[in-house]
Amino acid sequence: MRRSRWMSVSVGLALSAGLAVSPAAANTAQPEERGGPQDVRFATFNASLNRAAEGELLTDLSTPDDEQAQKVAEVIQRNRPDVLLINEFDYVAGGAAADAFRDNYLEVGQNGAEPIDYPHAYTAPVNTGVPTGFDLNRDGSTDGPDDAHGFGDFEGQYGMLVLSKHPIDTDGVRTFRNFLWKDMPGATLPSDPATPDEGDWYSDEILDVLRLSSKSHWDLPIEIGGRTVHFLTAHPTPPSFDGEEDRNGTRNHDEIRFWADYVTPGKGDYIYDDDGVRGGLDPRERFVIAGDYNADPHDGDSVDAAATQLLDAPRVRDTRPGSVGAVVAGRQEGGANDDHVGPAWLDTADFAAESPGNLRVDYVLPSRGLIPRGGGVFWPVPGTELARLNDASDHHLVRVDLLVP
Repeated sequence: MRRSRWMSVSVGLALSAGLAVSPAAANTAQPEERGGPQDVRFATFNASLNRAAEGELLTDLSTPDDEQAQKVAEVIQRNRPDVLLINEFDYVAGGAAADAFRDNYLEVGQNGAEPIDYPHAYTAPVNTGVPTGFDLNRDGSTDGPDDAHGFGDFEGQYGMLVLSKHPIDTDGVRTFRNFLWKDMPGATLPSDPATPDEGDWYSDEILDVLRLSSKSHWDLPIEIGGRTVHFLTAHPTPPSFDGEEDRNGTRNHDEIRFWADYVTPGKGDYIYDDDGVRGGLDPRERFVIAGDYNADPHDGDSVDAAATQLLDAPRVRDTRPGSVGAVVAGRQEGGANDDHVGPAWLDTADFAAESPGNLRVDYVLPSRGLIPRGGGVFWPVPGTELARLNDASDHHLVRVDLLVP
């Protein structure tokens, strides 16, 4: 059993601290020395490790018997990423859920797969379930999950977890959980369909408190052989479950735009982090953007160009990882998939066949300067032995292999 030492990372005045984990001193790897180029596998996986009530995930992970967690762990073990973002992993203060998942699942071989060890991890509070005090969806109540800064029945539901074989520079972490939506220049704010005014769904009083990130945006510097690669992680809200005002679709668009501006020289000057530090990423830095962005560049319900504003950012490289399994699944399921414009090869999520069908919504996007060596989407072909893992989540793990020069 790991005995972890948790270190605080400041995320702003009077706020809960983000947490990074490192192993006990006896097991801590020595700092990496600068050497030749290194091959590193980056991945993202919306593992659907969320539960309906606070504390349930920790209870489920505290024993090695949860069937879904076993499948999620096996997916990770069979793909063996070096740096991994897990979306929809309920946040538990102190990192207890992350420790339990590593101890009871990842470090235990699942169905013949080799155990995998991640000595470094990062998790922090997110906006889901955090009350705004306002009726955001205009249903007459101010205390529903839709009225929180991010949709959630409790604080921390649908959180994020980063696992890494390489050290995380905790002193260099930037989080953007408290950035206000209104502070994005030209924000795509939702409009009340009953009025002629644009961007008027939310009052000025709401916009004075409403945060952009439905979970959070994290910039985690990963130390790889003496070099730094910034792991830029997020999980924008789905562009659905709203009305004609499209409050979720517009927010999804701007949550995605945030990273596009952050990594584009001259566009991120307006950004401030939770410590009040302003500006985007230094143009000399290398990065990998990862996460479930809930937007397909061709199909689905997202605002036009929501995904392409990131895919077309000048410093971003889209390596287009795919799978045969997604092609076969789309043909077998039919429905909305038959009318899709985008290539099924790139799909990463298996949604209802009628609407919206299978979509490409999960991304691992390296910066220019990192050299792609391969990648793929873990979507075993239906009917094959590993297809039993396809129901671990409605999303599939996406991986990209990079040479860090």
